[in-house]
Amino acid sequence: MATRNIAVIVGSLRKESFTRKVAQSMIELAPASLHLEIVEIRDLPLYNQDDETAHPPAAFTAFRERIAQADAILFCTPEYNRSVSGALKNAIDVGSRPYGKAAYQGKPCAVVSVSPGALGGFGANHHLRQMLPFLDMPCMPAPEAYVGGVADKYDGPRLIDDGTRDFFQTFIDAFAAWVERHAK
Repeated sequence: MATRNIAVIVGSLRKESFTRKVAQSMIELAPASLHLEIVEIRDLPLYNQDDETAHPPAAFTAFRERIAQADAILFCTPEYNRSVSGALKNAIDVGSRPYGKAAYQGKPCAVVSVSPGALGGFGANHHLRQMLPFLDMPCMPAPEAYVGGVADKYDGPRLIDDGTRDFFQTFIDAFAAWVERHAK
């Protein structure tokens, strides 16, 4: 079985965000068949179609190339106002353009949502899932990952909750199988 390259998109810009910690946990727990790497979105300018000229912003081009090279995408999103962050929505817009040349097209994906609240980012998770069919991205239907009460699951960067670790292992193993089934 080939090693699949997975672009991990973290929807929070804060360096010490819980969303980033969850992404790091997924990277650490990934089976040998997956190589996960965070693709940063913090330097992407806001998408503006006027910038789609013969020379789009270098950050757009670099981001699109990183996504195009990936075999699959793991979205890790915080919940902001019952939806995804503006930064994540912008990254989705940048990668989906120019029309007909989306870097995301056909790539299998999965969604992990994170919240200090009890619902685990349910709203963000489902808003993101609403966008994915338009991008022609087969999204892993189960297990769904809503990480609620995330502040109690980490001590600094270290995941301390054994039940969460077990769930993350189940999730990332299921994602590996999903990627293998759908990757081109």
